[in-house]
Amino acid sequence: MTRATYVIEDLAEQLSQPHSLTLRGAEGRHAVTVKRVQPGEELLVISGQGIWAEVCVERILAKDQALLQVQRQGEVRPPRPQVRVVHAIPKSERAELAVDLSTQAGADVIIPWQAEHCVAKWVGAKKIERSLEKWQQAAKAAAKQARRRIIPTVTEPCDTSDLVQLIRQIQDQGGQAFLLDGEADSRLIDEDFDLDEVIIIIGPEGGISPREQEQLQDAGAKTVRLGPEVLRTASAGMVALAAIGSRSQRW
Repeated sequence: MTRATYVIEDLAEQLSQPHSLTLRGAEGRHAVTVKRVQPGEELLVISGQGIWAEVCVERILAKDQALLQVQRQGEVRPPRPQVRVVHAIPKSERAELAVDLSTQAGADVIIPWQAEHCVAKWVGAKKIERSLEKWQQAAKAAAKQARRRIIPTVTEPCDTSDLVQLIRQIQDQGGQAFLLDGEADSRLIDEDFDLDEVIIIIGPEGGISPREQEQLQDAGAKTVRLGPEVLRTASAGMVALAAIGSRSQRW
């Protein structure tokens, strides 16, 4: 039976103490009140940063707290190459799906990109804060569903000038950026992924503007296609990550 997954942010600290773990807060409330976990039930708890423990519910302490007995614990190392998915901001109904699918496929970092042709616009501090929180919650939920030990980081949104700087920085460190383009001659699957870091750039539904494409290519991004079909923006990240996983040590 698959263990349900919950996040304990101070898991490392709790594991360093010679006593049982306590699941509390929103995660504890969800486990106790919504999922109605019972003593003896086996769960997986994660820190979100690689530390994990397989546990058994010892007893229920309150409506938002459960005492857990550790059965087994460990820590996973970040995969190589690390993959950052730069995602042009989709329409609201597709944005969380894009984050969900990229998280399931193993994205290490997800970066919202305010490209010129994005229909959705994150304008103003409150809009950015609300939208970013939705992306972060989508990543957390998808990571738990996928039983990932590491929850991907969702960063502040970037514009094209920020992205150009990031590409140059990664290039200087021996990494590579790939700009997905359904009409490119080269295929992502044919690339060499013996790298420390990779950036996958996914454009908006309306396509990347010629000016942006020139800027990104001048910074060092390689233009590649995934296959003969043109994918929706929400699924492109998952397919790209699968291609990289099959051609590297990530899988």
